[in-house]
Amino acid sequence: MSEMNLQALLQRVNSTQIAPGNPRVRALTERIVTDLFKTIDELDVSADEFWTAVDWLGRLGAAGQLGLITAGLGFDRLLDIRADEADQRAGRQGGTPRAIEGPLYVAGAPTATYEVRVDEGAPKGEVFVMEGQVRDLQGQPVPGALIDVWHANEQGGYSHFFPGMQPYELRRRIQADAQGRYRLRSYLPPGYSIPPNSPTSELFEALGRHGHRPAHIHFLVVAPGLRTLTTQVNIPGDTYIDDDFAFATRDGLVIELERGVAPAGYESLGIEAPFVRSRFDFVLTPALNDSEASPLARIARITA
Repeated sequence: MSEMNLQALLQRVNSTQIAPGNPRVRALTERIVTDLFKTIDELDVSADEFWTAVDWLGRLGAAGQLGLITAGLGFDRLLDIRADEADQRAGRQGGTPRAIEGPLYVAGAPTATYEVRVDEGAPKGEVFVMEGQVRDLQGQPVPGALIDVWHANEQGGYSHFFPGMQPYELRRRIQADAQGRYRLRSYLPPGYSIPPNSPTSELFEALGRHGHRPAHIHFLVVAPGLRTLTTQVNIPGDTYIDDDFAFATRDGLVIELERGVAPAGYESLGIEAPFVRSRFDFVLTPALNDSEASPLARIARITA
């Protein structure tokens, strides 16, 4: 084994192989390794700094916070930007804007037809109803569309991830009726922050950044032959609506609120006093293939 300099080592790392392997994986790995070699060399990264970073990555994965970092460093929004640009180049216009899924989707929520109460028990915020229709680009209703909805509790926690919450708390699936209509009751959720004293908060503190998200509600909308929509709506008036640590706020996804709505007609949702309402329609675009119409969320797609 001869002595090597940086370039010789990099060439060996990127060229050594005993089988063809996966050309795409090889190309991506070569680019990433090359950029990291350059970063270490040009920024004079010390051994202690390098191994601190390796330890941090291990703790990040063990804490289940990889999805927080990808969102907080802009990667999730970058993928959406690239998808939007690809649609523009292909002339695929219209439809409800996509927005990042976030790391906290859980499949298998209880399903109801047309309407559902997402929360349970006494309201933990302003009673809120969101209703509307799932339509296609021609304005026709999409009967039977499936709408997953999930949001944070009053402490900013999500079930399956936050201590003390019940399974599928604040998670439901609605099957739209024959007119593509849906209606849900919950309470207006707050925003949330990245967990304190965590690997993610360590990085954000070192970067001098906050880790707050504005109040929002997540949706996954699925229908045969139409492109699956992953999106989220924002609650207006939140301090961080234009300063989201995940860069996810989008035009067309900040809902309008009507306060003091009379309860008549909403008795089936257990509403007996004036409440807050928002009307919002989901518009789906045609799917070009089965993959675009897949009902699976991001991790399930790659592990199926």
